[in-house]
Amino acid sequence: MRSLEDCRLYGFIDEAYRQGRSYEALAKALCNGGVDIIQLRMKEASLESILKAALIIQPITSAAGVHLVINDELDVASRIPDAFLHQGQEDFFDAGHKNVRDLQACTVGSNLRLGLSTHAPEQARKAISAGADYIAIGPVFATPTKPTANPVTLEYVRWASKNVSVPWFCIGGINLDNLDEVLQAGAQRICVVSAILNAANIEKECAKYRSKLETYFP
Repeated sequence: MRSLEDCRLYGFIDEAYRQGRSYEALAKALCNGGVDIIQLRMKEASLESILKAALIIQPITSAAGVHLVINDELDVASRIPDAFLHQGQEDFFDAGHKNVRDLQACTVGSNLRLGLSTHAPEQARKAISAGADYIAIGPVFATPTKPTANPVTLEYVRWASKNVSVPWFCIGGINLDNLDEVLQAGAQRICVVSAILNAANIEKECAKYRSKLETYFP
């Protein structure tokens, strides 16, 4: 698997955009299309359902050399080999955690890897101090995935390009029409949700983003 530093394209299997497609089919399409990371996001599902889906997806991502990230649920992430956990500010800090070690203490072993969402420079600094392995920066643009969230704009991207020391991924409303703007603002890694999952051919759509990224980072 690539190091986080070398990862460029972060895809999603989001229950809100699954549209009846199987987890296996989505995972294969994303991997074949060139993602480096897949996050499983099932906001309204039971832990049992999330674990079941993760156990379907993990052998596919592992064989493809793609990182698997579990959204929110520590109990699931800790049971999936080599999985990352991704949490929002409220899930991590508002729950009383101050450092990734707080979560590691709740799991068997101590190798849990964590990504945190951030929406402002002060949150980025706090997440890095907490030991996050990577952070997400966004939403950069308005997005149907987070309809009530205010866009952080490209100014936050420019700030991150100069001030963030861990791998960071731009997320939120990114598509092929605005991708150049995001990359020219200093981004090196992107997350794409609806623009890929709503495509008629997910694998081909992923490949378009991969191709664009490779023109910037050959």
